[in-house]
Amino acid sequence: QGPVVESGGASVQTGGSLRLSCEAPGYGNHCMGWFRAVQEREREAIATIDTTGSTTYVDSVKGRFTISRDNAKNMVYLQMNDLKFEDSGLYYCAPPVPCDPTTWYGIRGSWGQGTQVTVSS
Repeated sequence: QGPVVESGGASVQTGGSLRLSCEAPGYGNHCMGWFRAVQEREREAIATIDTTGSTTYVDSVKGRFTISRDNAKNMVYLQMNDLKFEDSGLYYCAPPVPCDPTTWYGIRGSWGQGTQVTVSS
């Protein structure tokens, strides 16, 4: 697998939307997830999508964020709607172990550079 590359982060106002993209070559047969790091807090997983397209979200983003994938393009996406101040952070994509944002303890491969999301009023 090649390195993952995240993009799409930006500065937006509360209530706005963003779509993050992750180029993930060679990960078509792996669960993929989106994670975020907020200041000094530990990196947290927020959404996962397995190889069948089944998705799981943490409660803080459920109903607002949607993870999707296009294996033909080696891409994973995160559509973020109704953004809140607390959604600000550096967002990463990676294959989590296991495929669950509430129980993950590691990732396969290495972290990418991430993409910054800043939400302000």
